[in-house]
Amino acid sequence: MKNFISITFILFALSIISCKKEAGEGGTSTIKGKIIVRDYNGSFPAPFFDDYGAQEEDVYIIYGDGTTSDNRTRTSYYGTYEFKYLRKGDYKIFVYSDDSNFVSPTPGGKVVVEQKVEITKNKSEVTVPDIMIVKL
Repeated sequence: MKNFISITFILFALSIISCKKEAGEGGTSTIKGKIIVRDYNGSFPAPFFDDYGAQEEDVYIIYGDGTTSDNRTRTSYYGTYEFKYLRKGDYKIFVYSDDSNFVSPTPGGKVVVEQKVEITKNKSEVTVPDIMIVKL
């Protein structure tokens, strides 16, 4: 009986140690940033109208090596966003932009603008460099 309890405890301890938590929700860190709109009033590339914080723009996050979005948030009236409660790991932040090169294969003429981010320690706040999108 004593050996059974010892073996059970060892197996339980090994299972806890061997479980590596992947990037994603359930942590104590935050990723935040700002989306900037480069607005063209008329035909691209001129006349250029203004740069401003993207209001109510969808921002997506992909956890780890995933290929589809895992979560979505919307920007504030300043163009800022944040994803909270994340674990250590690699992430991709992306947003859709109008295609200023007019070569997009998508029907809506949108392209993905992506930024890779890494959280290296718990209870951290990672700020993504500003992401610029185009509005035509």
